Amino acid sequence: MTYATLASIVKYPFSASMAGKHGKFGFFLSEENIYKRIADELGIICKASSEHGIVYVRHPLAYLMEAADDICYEIMDIEDSHKLKLLSFEETSELLLGFFDEKIKQSIRKRIEDEGVTDKNEQVVYFRACAVGLLESLCVNAFVDNEEAILNGTFEGSLIDHIPELPRANYKHCVQVSVDKIYTSKAVLDVELSGYKIMETLMETLIGAAAEPQKFHSKQLIRRFSSQYDIQNPNLEDRIMAVIDYISGMTDIYALDIYQKINGISLPII
Repeated sequence: MTYATLASIVKYPFSASMAGKHGKFGFFLSEENIYKRIADELGIICKASSEHGIVYVRHPLAYLMEAADDICYEIMDIEDSHKLKLLSFEETSELLLGFFDEKIKQSIRKRIEDEGVTDKNEQVVYFRACAVGLLESLCVNAFVDNEEAILNGTFEGSLIDHIPELPRANYKHCVQVSVDKIYTSKAVLDVELSGYKIMETLMETLIGAAAEPQKFHSKQLIRRFSSQYDIQNPNLEDRIMAVIDYISGMTDIYALDIYQKINGISLPII
């Protein structure tokens, strides 16, 4: 990966020690020198530096990455909520077409009618594609319009905060509906509760193995780590970081599989 690619995924360009009440950060203290090398090479402006940590402005590409992330997750959540019957077709249509004025709404509906698309799920897919396409275009415009402020580190907020009023207001409405009707639904809460338990178990078990590698069970767990993870490092902090890297790189299915094996729920066929 290039330095620019690495910098683009650091949404919060400061170390963990500088997170404060915000609770979010871009890199651990142990990775601070690595990010500093990236920032120095790319000319990223340093806002603050002390014995407690460093704070940089975002790399310009981080704003585009953030916009892509926000757009995809929010709009896809609306579409998925329709599939899960958390939102009706009417509610979903209103949210996805709410980014457009009445004239464009009619044009989109007419296009669907002319194409003979009668399946409601297919219509939602088309509405979603239109919404994503519009938001992408508007965020690119916002990036270009604010290029100077982004480059000198004075840009405030996200790109979505700087798109025109109608789509901006509807995006905020979509977020609120998601909070009120989707993220608090029983189906979503059940998945979250399971996910928390899986992560808790993996963290406690694997960090326990890293902390006491001499134990037989720890050795068995450590053998599951591939060579790319520095789980054999003599320094405990580095071993714990290896565990965090290992878990953070897991897919949902793989994390569930390891959780089940740790707990004896899933056994290999003998």
